[in-house]
Amino acid sequence: MSSTEGQYRQVIQRCKELFLKKNQDYGTAWRILRLPSITDQIFIKAQRIRTLQEKGVSRVGEGIEPEFVGIINYCVMALIQLHLRADARMEIPTSELEQLYDNQMQQVMDLLFAKNHDYGEAWRDMRVSSMTDIILMKLFRTKQIEDNKGATLVSEGVEANYMDMINYAVFCLIKLEEEVLQ
Repeated sequence: MSSTEGQYRQVIQRCKELFLKKNQDYGTAWRILRLPSITDQIFIKAQRIRTLQEKGVSRVGEGIEPEFVGIINYCVMALIQLHLRADARMEIPTSELEQLYDNQMQQVMDLLFAKNHDYGEAWRDMRVSSMTDIILMKLFRTKQIEDNKGATLVSEGVEANYMDMINYAVFCLIKLEEEVLQ
């Protein structure tokens, strides 16, 4: 297993553990959310990260790492919602939800490893602030696609944007962890 794969899996495990703990607290209440509402939740988290990066101070005492975890988990929620479009259940049993989470993350990881091969791990030389901006750009793209009722002429759809946002958020968490270790 490569260093990137090991780091990636550690981040995703941390996110999944929080996701499942929140599921114990709240169930799958998020199933009521339409995709644009989930997109807006992701936007709030990304915008807060950018604001904290620019101001350098948090008044509510939480840093940016929990926000990146939130971006990852809200994107997984969106991917699950896309996968379960025809399924109107509000509550999903934990064992099924865990499998859905794993299935979505496997697809996202497969995309990461394909892109990482082609781009030569360019993300390792990027700034966390730049990746935050890319997440925000992908959010604006996603909002535009949603406003166009999913229609695109040549662009990837919302699913690809959610997957890319997950990967950039994972990269940010890896880089932030590496900064702490240095």
